[in-house]
Amino acid sequence: MSAAAKIIRTLYPRQSDEHQRLAALHRYDALDAPTSEEFTFLTELAAKVCDVPYAFITLVDAERAVVTSCAGLALGPMPRSQCYCSLAMRGDAATEICDLSKDARTEAMPLTREAPFMRMYSSVPLSSSDGFTIGTLSVMDSKPGRLSTSQRDMLRKLARQVMALFELRANDKALKASVDELETLATTDELTGLHNRRSLLNRLRFEVARTRRFRTPLSAVMVDVDRFKNINDEFGHQLGDDVLAAIGRLVRENVRVIDVAGRYGGEELCILLPNTPLEGARKFAETLRSRIEAQVHSAGARAVTVTASLGVGSFNHMDIDDADMLLKQADAALYRAKANGRNRIEG
Repeated sequence: MSAAAKIIRTLYPRQSDEHQRLAALHRYDALDAPTSEEFTFLTELAAKVCDVPYAFITLVDAERAVVTSCAGLALGPMPRSQCYCSLAMRGDAATEICDLSKDARTEAMPLTREAPFMRMYSSVPLSSSDGFTIGTLSVMDSKPGRLSTSQRDMLRKLARQVMALFELRANDKALKASVDELETLATTDELTGLHNRRSLLNRLRFEVARTRRFRTPLSAVMVDVDRFKNINDEFGHQLGDDVLAAIGRLVRENVRVIDVAGRYGGEELCILLPNTPLEGARKFAETLRSRIEAQVHSAGARAVTVTASLGVGSFNHMDIDDADMLLKQADAALYRAKANGRNRIEG
């Protein structure tokens, strides 16, 4: 440990609630986030109103200080013990050092001993909504000096604006996550993890419109678990749910990013395959059929296997040229697969 670090640890020991302070810091998810024009404006304004060449917004985690916005000098992450901001982590109203080269805590720090040879340092804490200091808004100069009362007051006001921006960004992120979660809940079948019926049919209309516009292939595969009622009757509905969940996972693992897989109803699934002609859809369906058959499910000490029948339909821009016809073709092929012995594909 350097002499400066030892001095800082001695004169400014870390608070007993450091873990809570770090939790408050990480809630803002701002340590490695790119800066924005708003933060740059506030640092530049801080330098201007304080009549100094340098200003920084710095966040301090367990071991490092990260400058998230700067004016006058770009600084990368640095060890916490080498940053003046370490002195402000107690949450004091302000920290000011008139001559860094004559203060035992800061005289050996790199920014003091090396260009631009900082001399004056003044900062105010950035306090989270629950009262923890997560960093500082600071101004510096390469010549000794101090801020006037009005300048320090303005620096405190600017620090409040910095925190207001951090709060706004965190709230926006939380709101987006909440909206995404609601959208997922509204479009996802809880049991299989696939699109629910409503979302599947919405995506089908979109894919049909696209395939008509660009004259590209579009296929649909209907999947139905064979004798699913017997599984529920013999082993209970819990195993039936486990089977559907496992097949849902299998489908998600085997479709492409552009494919759309959904629970069409009951134990019946539907998979839309954009840019896929009939033969390609048949190959996909056969691969999926064999992998469903290879799955082993557990009913207590018993191992249970299931099979599925699959029907394939394909948009051909002639007699099969809308969403309803595509689903009817795939459903009719599924019915034939059932009638012809199950555990097979038709279409």
